[in-house]
Amino acid sequence: MDKNLKRMATMHRMQAKGLELFYKKGFYNTSIDDILKELSLSKGAFYYHFQSKEDFFISIVQNLVVRKVYSMLIEPIEGESDPFTAIEKCFENALATAEHNQLDYGFVLGNFMNEFNGRNEEISKYLRDIYKVWEVNLVTTLQKGKTDGYVARHVDSEGVAAFLISSYMGIRMLMVEGNSRNLSYHFLQQTRQYLKSLAQTRLV
Repeated sequence: MDKNLKRMATMHRMQAKGLELFYKKGFYNTSIDDILKELSLSKGAFYYHFQSKEDFFISIVQNLVVRKVYSMLIEPIEGESDPFTAIEKCFENALATAEHNQLDYGFVLGNFMNEFNGRNEEISKYLRDIYKVWEVNLVTTLQKGKTDGYVARHVDSEGVAAFLISSYMGIRMLMVEGNSRNLSYHFLQQTRQYLKSLAQTRLV
């Protein structure tokens, strides 16, 4: 059991450092040698745990990227009664985290989706699956909001979800090179106004 726990701890350390490298440099610009150097590992030790760089990356997606996206963008709005407040607060917290990250290279899921699109279908599918979970979560939240009287009945939940996701991914890309605080502020202001326009008119 102790040996198994040690192996799991080693794999987690490898995955955490691997994600850091891939996020900073990109998958295709990061070599096995780069990974080995950062981890002070031999090739034999690396291949004991993973069959290839692709296998290593997939394990990172399954264990770390899923968890990051879920905890930051999915879990905060699950089961919340007011979808607009929940979505706004979720985006605000996520952008604040990025704003105070000195090593911000963009939205991790968006970066990887762009990098692998048209280059590696197997990995792209894993990434699209995370995207779909996020999308379905937003749609479900908006649909529940209709039932609970927050969201106007005519609202296209799928369209709104696609718009919110693409807007968030876009602002995260711009924040890397621009004035992140200013961009974040204006994005949240416009998002707030947009969400208000979707609200069910309440009769007094």
